[in-house]
Amino acid sequence: MNKVIILDGGMGRELKRIGAPFTQPLWSAQALIEAPNFVTQAHTGFIDAGAEVITVNSYACVPFHLGEALYNSQGAALANQAAIIAKKAAQSAQQNVMVAGSLPPVFGSYRPELFEPKRGFTILNTLYDAQNEHVDLWICETISSIEEAHVMASVLKNSNKPCYYAFTLNDEVSEQATLRSGELVTDAITELLEYNIAGILFNCSIPEVIEQALLDTNKVLSKLNKTVALGAFANGFTPIAHDYQANQGSQAYRDISPSEYLDFAKKWHNLGASIIGGCCGIGPEFIEVLVSWKNELKNT
Repeated sequence: MNKVIILDGGMGRELKRIGAPFTQPLWSAQALIEAPNFVTQAHTGFIDAGAEVITVNSYACVPFHLGEALYNSQGAALANQAAIIAKKAAQSAQQNVMVAGSLPPVFGSYRPELFEPKRGFTILNTLYDAQNEHVDLWICETISSIEEAHVMASVLKNSNKPCYYAFTLNDEVSEQATLRSGELVTDAITELLEYNIAGILFNCSIPEVIEQALLDTNKVLSKLNKTVALGAFANGFTPIAHDYQANQGSQAYRDISPSEYLDFAKKWHNLGASIIGGCCGIGPEFIEVLVSWKNELKNT
């Protein structure tokens, strides 16, 4: 098995838990604007739990969350600030911690029908420029469609840093995994492999659907004789409806324990996943359990 790398967990829920200002539609960007010390504190919580990669808190630095006026005046500066905060938190860690720049959904999570390629490229390019100097790698997060993946890949085409692509899946277990767009994971992976990518991940989906996505990905990799890193960072949500508005309210959380989440992670690892962390609702206590498991793996 490949060496396991442990990511951090979900920033939004953690910011709210530690008392940061946190309301919709600003979501995780509100702390950047009003109380950035909470962003540092959230990163540090995941680092102290043992995370080896922390992700820049730039997910909400888009018009969808900030609004057009605030994005135009402060969007790039906020993403830059978020990257600097993450870098400083990583540099203050006792262990080696890498910083992942985030390219998020720019027109709302889980809503592929709202995606506009031309405007999307412009916004994503702005976020890229704002973070690039301060990050070690890139994660394109919560990709809902093949079209969105192509645009993100075009933004990163000249990057000399490892680029990872994380797809969000329909929250329905089936014989073939599908993206939120309804497109097959196998088709998405086949097209994405045209680019120079470091890895394929699945995120912000219920844990139950990731196993099939990894199975489908392995089939494509085997067929095309390709090798890339695989990974997963699921959420702690109940299944998400197709018309969910990510900037209007909070999705309901399910009752999942760190040990239950670890059981899923072990299945993903058995299917080749070497990059494992958490998304919305997965806090430092989950990461701590994943790190303990990783350390046990090293000793066997």
